[in-house]
Amino acid sequence: MAEKTNANIGFEKQIWDAACVLWGHIPAAEYRKVIIGLIFLRYISAAFEAQYQKLVKEGDGFEDDPDAYLMDNIFFVPEEARWSTIAAAAHTPEIGTVIDTAMRAIEAGNKSLKNVLPKNYASPDLNKKVLGEVVDIFTNNIDMSDTQASEDLLGRTYEYCIAQFAEKEGVGGGEFYTPASVVKTLVAILKPFENSRVYEQRCLGLIQYWERCA
Repeated sequence: MAEKTNANIGFEKQIWDAACVLWGHIPAAEYRKVIIGLIFLRYISAAFEAQYQKLVKEGDGFEDDPDAYLMDNIFFVPEEARWSTIAAAAHTPEIGTVIDTAMRAIEAGNKSLKNVLPKNYASPDLNKKVLGEVVDIFTNNIDMSDTQASEDLLGRTYEYCIAQFAEKEGVGGGEFYTPASVVKTLVAILKPFENSRVYEQRCLGLIQYWERCA
């Protein structure tokens, strides 16, 4: 079982369990692409559902209005991209296509995500029975219902996955990952202040951490 990192997301074991289901079916370098895409769908669907229920309770009829979500920085998730749709298809041969369709639907409704999300779940190289088992773990064992109260949950989950998968992938796996302890040390040394700028292509992790702490 993977140990906790500085991400401290609360469901590290479940995330690692999902990755372990893929063990032996795809190269370790591919784990990240499969798992992180599902994390994103699970997260935005949970945030959408929480907002949807809130709007329904308010009774003003705005629950199907995308602007009622965007104004609170929540992605509007069309029905074909909601986790309930994905979970229902987990044990069907079409599960890969269902996930790819969800990704395309999210991109179509959110211009900032165009050509960003992974859309390779229907690939014949990805065993659909195994993919369905991973979806089950996300459905039954990972609770993201408290997304609004959990600051930067998606970012911390991503950090955790990158750290664990980099370790699993070996020497080349950490090429694009800077450990949080190193990032914090760099921030402490540089002592950035408000309105100052840091430009270094290889220090993206540092910049992102600074922005979160600002």
